[in-house]
Amino acid sequence: MILLFIPVGILAGILGTVTGLASLASYPALLYFAGLPAVSANVVNKAALMFNSIGSAVSSTQELHGHWKELFKTMIIIFFGGITGAILLTALPSSSFTHIVPVFIAAGGIMILIPSKNEEEHAGANNFEPRKGHVNQHSWLRNILIIFLVYLIGAYSGYFGAASGILLLVLLTRTSSNEYTVSNAIRNVAMGAANIVATIYYSFEAHIVWILVLPLGIGFFIGGYIGPKIVRVLPVKYIRILTGILALILAYTQFSAAYNIKLFYLF
Repeated sequence: MILLFIPVGILAGILGTVTGLASLASYPALLYFAGLPAVSANVVNKAALMFNSIGSAVSSTQELHGHWKELFKTMIIIFFGGITGAILLTALPSSSFTHIVPVFIAAGGIMILIPSKNEEEHAGANNFEPRKGHVNQHSWLRNILIIFLVYLIGAYSGYFGAASGILLLVLLTRTSSNEYTVSNAIRNVAMGAANIVATIYYSFEAHIVWILVLPLGIGFFIGGYIGPKIVRVLPVKYIRILTGILALILAYTQFSAAYNIKLFYLF
């Protein structure tokens, strides 16, 4: 039974690095196959997700070349946001956030379906540094807003995390002129910061079922390594469509669970 989580992790890792929806496969498996309660499944999932970022980092050196400074800045902000989210998870009841989660996921799914303008123009621009000729008060305020939004995404990831990768990818593709594959690579590795800090915090404040983290983590590493290679060869349009559809499906399931309402009897 434990070894079953290796292929589950591979599938989830590929989904995570390609679409940002790793938990769509791994979280239900922990709930139904391992029989973990929701909070424990969330904690195990976050601990295993660290390996997904490591696998993605190893596989994405081509995309990250020349963008290490940008990645480091994003990771630092995500890291501190993740601390906030991890603390909130142990301080607040999960029900206090479940009703708004479907809105976040649906918004991310809709936004990812809308292509950003001129993705490849000015390739290599830094997310937090204004382009030449636009260094003014508005660009300064814009950078502050971006940093704040990245922090909120990190906090959301540390607290609950479903589709947090999509939210970060939407933000990166809308606020930088990097190619999609570069923004995706930065997203995949940077989100690991929130998972690392959450795991460290949970190791002191909650019980982590490490016997499940190991096989799931192995699968996540393999899937995280494969995912970026898939992104290189698939047209961005198809990746966006797949991501958007999966996000909307996840939003529907979260909406049904939160409000106990079924609009369509599909699940």
